[in-house]
Amino acid sequence: MTSFLITGPETASFTILLAHGAGGAMDSASMTGLSKALADGGFKVARFEFAYMAQRRQTGAVKPPPRADHLLGEYRAAIGELDAGNLIIGGKSMGGRVASMIADETFAAKKIRGLLCLGYPFHPPGKPDQLRTAHLQSLQTPTLICQGTRDPFGSRDEVATYSLSNQIDLLWLEDGDHDLKPRKKISGYSAGDHMQKLSAYAAAWAKRL
Repeated sequence: MTSFLITGPETASFTILLAHGAGGAMDSASMTGLSKALADGGFKVARFEFAYMAQRRQTGAVKPPPRADHLLGEYRAAIGELDAGNLIIGGKSMGGRVASMIADETFAAKKIRGLLCLGYPFHPPGKPDQLRTAHLQSLQTPTLICQGTRDPFGSRDEVATYSLSNQIDLLWLEDGDHDLKPRKKISGYSAGDHMQKLSAYAAAWAKRL
């Protein structure tokens, strides 16, 4: 049985189901900040953990996550157990990647309205040739990817060279890292500024779904 951590209004027009990244739990500072920003935009946000992370929480033993394609069943189960109308699926980094791999099947089945990826891992850091974009070229699901311009998993300059589906909308956050955080002394923006921009942009994007 999936346990959900709920943030935001119960009466929201849209619910966002968020999965965590490879190394951070659903209540990590990054996931909490992102969830609050989306809740401030009027979304109901439901966070959940994959089994390996839940086990890590119980035992304290840190093991590498399974391959992304081995987590698809768990994400499908979470969608079924949440049973929300007007659902958007997504997640932080790996969580968003897993959601993207089942997006088209769930969109075609009318189980979801869209896909939201927060810091998509386009490639492993330092390995720009190991792209994780093949399925993104033909994606049919309306998608919003929020990405920092200096994300080591896919910077603005790198992503500009990729062939991506025209269903994908990209929000670039200036000087943001993989957690979308900027260096204020360099960019002039604070993490709070970026969370406000993400919140407003995501809300406007959802209204078009």
